[in-house]
Amino acid sequence: MTFVQRARHFILTTILGGLLVILPLTIIIFLVRVIFRFTLNLIQPLTNLIDIHKDINNYLANLIAFGVVITFFFLVGLFIETQLGKRIWHYLEENWLGKLPMYNIIKETVQQFSGQKDMPFKKVVLVDPFNTGAKMTGFITDETDGIYTVFVPTAPNPTNGFVFHMPVDQVELLQVDTDRALRSIVAIGVGSNEILKAPRKIKKANSVESN
Repeated sequence: MTFVQRARHFILTTILGGLLVILPLTIIIFLVRVIFRFTLNLIQPLTNLIDIHKDINNYLANLIAFGVVITFFFLVGLFIETQLGKRIWHYLEENWLGKLPMYNIIKETVQQFSGQKDMPFKKVVLVDPFNTGAKMTGFITDETDGIYTVFVPTAPNPTNGFVFHMPVDQVELLQVDTDRALRSIVAIGVGSNEILKAPRKIKKANSVESN
């Protein structure tokens, strides 16, 4: 691979990686702004009735709108914590929200950035579950009795995929960061050169290795 090709791959995967980080934050900020402006428009007639200076009037309207939005988020969060709220939210996700494009990946990313959910992937691996010679990029999610549980995500949405239970001696362990492998999957394989050239090893079936 030439220098120009390596540079192009690096730039593209880096841009896509940044997009994966910024997109959920941008959507959240956009939604908050929409809710804030909607609330501000609702209470503006009320604040206009107060005979005070225009600048103070605008400041008061913004302050009330901010308080209403924060209270709204609090009440929604409080409702979701109840049994009824959980059932309703689960129904909405299963039947409506989960079918929206990018919803699952945005949800997973936001949960990881907010600390609500840890990255479940331990190591990046290559597997050939069907013995066809075609290697798949995957992630170890568990290990027991000489068997690796490997999650092979689909591209470009890595929140969907397949789970394989592979003997440890049929799994190639790669020395590459999980975030780099995820960026390559989101980029539909762009940047795979780094994954395929990464140092690798195969664990023997009777060996013991700490994760």
